Amino acid sequence: MGVTPTAGPQEWQRRLTPLTTVVPYVLLAVLTAFTVRSGVELALCALAALWILVLYTLHPPWRDRPRVMRVFLAGLLLISLILVIRNPWFGFYTPVCYFYAFGIIGWPAELYFIAGSAVVAGTAQANGLDLATPGGVISYLAVVLANAVPICGLAWLMRVSERHEREREAALAQARAANDRLAAAMDENAGLQQRLLAQARAAGVLDERQRMAREIHDTLAQGLTGIITQLQAAAYASDDPAAWRHHHDSATALARESLAEARRSVHELRPLPLETGRLADALAEVAERWSARHEVTVQVTTTGSVRSMKPAAEDALLRTAQEALANVARHAGATRVGITLSYLDRDVALDVRDDGRGFDPAAGAVTGFGLVAMRQRIEAMAGTLQIESEPGGGTGISACLPAVAS
Repeated sequence: MGVTPTAGPQEWQRRLTPLTTVVPYVLLAVLTAFTVRSGVELALCALAALWILVLYTLHPPWRDRPRVMRVFLAGLLLISLILVIRNPWFGFYTPVCYFYAFGIIGWPAELYFIAGSAVVAGTAQANGLDLATPGGVISYLAVVLANAVPICGLAWLMRVSERHEREREAALAQARAANDRLAAAMDENAGLQQRLLAQARAAGVLDERQRMAREIHDTLAQGLTGIITQLQAAAYASDDPAAWRHHHDSATALARESLAEARRSVHELRPLPLETGRLADALAEVAERWSARHEVTVQVTTTGSVRSMKPAAEDALLRTAQEALANVARHAGATRVGITLSYLDRDVALDVRDDGRGFDPAAGAVTGFGLVAMRQRIEAMAGTLQIESEPGGGTGISACLPAVAS
């Protein structure tokens, strides 16, 4: 993110490695060469070098063992203290003790070793003070504190910085994890959206196929059936010019109507009778044409307060009436048909009843496409469709839709 991270414990240990592996020997060699005055001091310098070599340099794994490192640094501090007491010039070796305290001793034990290093440095700096007098002791303690306080403060600041760095790294790790989860969720949502779009397209295609199937059944199929019926009737009436002309004209008119309705279905337009009037008028027009074509009496009755409905609801009821009349013409052999349109308080009901031969609904005769399409239309508008019939007792079809104003 463009920010240089604060050095953590491992980083500090890496930076202090040369200061704890090379500098101690070099500095000890220089001080030995220029300051040693006796065999005792020379022996102490050799002991210090051997102590560092055995406990630190030759055994890197021991550096990860806190107890061993504390023993090592405590021994080095003791040797250094003896050296500075004998020769103050060895106070220049004190930085090595600081390096070890910062590099190999963990918190908070490092504070004790830093204080010990400050005692070594203060002893060297306070050389010549008369420790037998109170003033000398106070001055010695002041020198030691002057060494210990800043270095301990630096160690504390480093510890605070390391804690903040760990917290920042933890926060960054959480943020990265949250980003990863967010990216995974976005990928999952994208995949879900694609599946939903595919399902929506498939559902749209299926709905359109069902719509076209219903429209074809309600227009072309019924029209063609009616045309065939009229042409067959015309063939049987070939000896009666007037009857032949009547059936021929009916077939021609039915072909024109079917063609017009088919075109309207393709363009998803409303049925022509509904374009020119309300539902009650459209039912009367459809019934009149059907009655004239099939020579069956149809009575249309409207009850209740007439009110407007949604266009789709009116379309569904009109198509239901057309399908019911088509079924009467094909199967019922009826002499009378009654159509009742009832405007109730909360619903609008359509009843189509005939006095034909009827059928047994339990025998599976209600599974034809026309009746299935009729039910789909009504139930798609949150309505209900009921079919009542019995052999020899005629058939009644009742469709009911919620009376929601358009």
